[in-house]
Amino acid sequence: MAVLHKFDYVFAIATIFTFLDAWNIGANDVANSFATSVSSRSLTLKQAMLVASVCEFAGSILVGDKVADTVRTKIVDPHHYDGSPQVLLLAMMCAIVGSSTFLTFATRYGMPVSTTHSIVGGLVGSATASIGIQKINWGISGVSQVFAAWVVAPGIAGVIGGLLFFFTKMTVLVKPTAVRRAFFSIPVFTFITVGAIAMLVAWKGAKLELAAHHIVMAVLIPAGGVVVLQAFFIMPYLWVRIFREDWTLRWYHCLQGPLLLKRPPPPPTPFGYVKPQIKDYYRGHLTPEELAYMRASETLLKSVQTPNDEPPNLDNDDDFILPLPALPTPPPTNPGRVSVGGSVRGSVRGTEDKFIPPRPMGPWNSWPVIGWRINRFLLRGIEKDVISMQKRNVVLKWDLEDMHARAERYDNRAEYMYSALQILTAAAASFTHGANDVANAIAPFTTAYEVWHSGTIPDLVQVPIWVLAFGGGAIVLGLLTFGYHVMRTLGNRLTLISPSRGFCMELASAVTVLMATRLSLPVSTTQCITGATVGVGLANGDWRCINPKLVGWIYLGWIITVPVTALISGSLMAFILKAPSW
Repeated sequence: MAVLHKFDYVFAIATIFTFLDAWNIGANDVANSFATSVSSRSLTLKQAMLVASVCEFAGSILVGDKVADTVRTKIVDPHHYDGSPQVLLLAMMCAIVGSSTFLTFATRYGMPVSTTHSIVGGLVGSATASIGIQKINWGISGVSQVFAAWVVAPGIAGVIGGLLFFFTKMTVLVKPTAVRRAFFSIPVFTFITVGAIAMLVAWKGAKLELAAHHIVMAVLIPAGGVVVLQAFFIMPYLWVRIFREDWTLRWYHCLQGPLLLKRPPPPPTPFGYVKPQIKDYYRGHLTPEELAYMRASETLLKSVQTPNDEPPNLDNDDDFILPLPALPTPPPTNPGRVSVGGSVRGSVRGTEDKFIPPRPMGPWNSWPVIGWRINRFLLRGIEKDVISMQKRNVVLKWDLEDMHARAERYDNRAEYMYSALQILTAAAASFTHGANDVANAIAPFTTAYEVWHSGTIPDLVQVPIWVLAFGGGAIVLGLLTFGYHVMRTLGNRLTLISPSRGFCMELASAVTVLMATRLSLPVSTTQCITGATVGVGLANGDWRCINPKLVGWIYLGWIITVPVTALISGSLMAFILKAPSW
């Protein structure tokens, strides 16, 4: 039974906007984690949504309460409000309203801002308007600690990602035996990834203090177990699929384990049957030679066009656009990949429609049609061709095709090996994100709930499971409905992403967030994945392999987040407290 009954409406508003805040975290931050997996074609958008939903929710429930306490108490000491707990309830409500309002606009326009910046700005603004700016903890254990993490996190992620990709490139990808080397490197990287997640759960998820040797066992046993299962089921499948080129192999044959190695050689393909091929992970991205040829053809085409021939609009992410006429391209210069002339120049309506089920027959008010329309409304966020959207220039004019052409191409069979590994690292990044960033939404809400429920300001608050589930569920819903907006901004618009590159980006980001969660630092996962992406892009050896305009635009979003959210929450707080009464 709540004590502060007369402030039920304040708590109700806080609850509604907490849901909106968590929804925006899913739509903005989680999209950052999976933009690399979708952009590299390791996962389809729907597969990414499924993996993210499970991992985000698990991370929120198992480990999310640890960072929540840092956000809840280290920025502003709740005991400054001991004489008037109802003002603290109002301050939490205003902080959440300011954060969620800004995030809604940023997400809608595809700006990958930091949700950590947002809630800290909201707390600073509401505290400034209620108890004064001098009462905010600006020291190394408060706001300064968070600011330092914002500066250091992208740098650490960039260095780790760049070094990891450079090591992978020099020891695996550029070697004549790249495919075989990639095959034998998978267990090593799998052990590191699973070990990092196990370490996070052992450090922060356990409710009891564990001795050092117990933590070591908690890390080695799951990591070793996953590697053994992988060696038993996945590695034989990859060997037969890649090295023996068994076109009769199906995904469920991996359950046979080592028995696959005794599988007889595949029979010749029947007449007219197209043998399944390894996915071309560089499809739509031209080499320098192909790009030069295509642009020479475009110049010739423009010279014979009439003034009324308008080029397609490449600056609108939401509208469908027609492609330029298909241009002939020279034979592929990179073995194992196929380029389609003109495919990088836009998105055909049919490309987008392939993700949407056809409309059933019948009038608009028939049940099949009504159900179809309801599904289109609910599933709109996962029926988008994100990769085609990333090829549009939008507002920031940058030569994306030249940027992609400068990045080196590697054997698609080696990339296929890392594609399976990238799914694991994407899940790891999603889990660590749920563990770290759910605090941005639930920390102020937990304080508001305790004050409203008890009428006091307790020293220690145990975050209820239902609050973690509430925040985790809203994060998942935000990703499913609106996450594609930020996915189309990141990914291939920042640098060319292939499975090997995406794996290094996600692992570097997950390790950085892991270290921050260990230290209870509410770092920005947006900054971690962006820093890792830039680091991997620079590891190509050419700074033009990244989009500096987009990097600057993302940093601008980070810079304005804190003052804007502080202004919104502070203004709302001051207006309510100083409102005249008659």
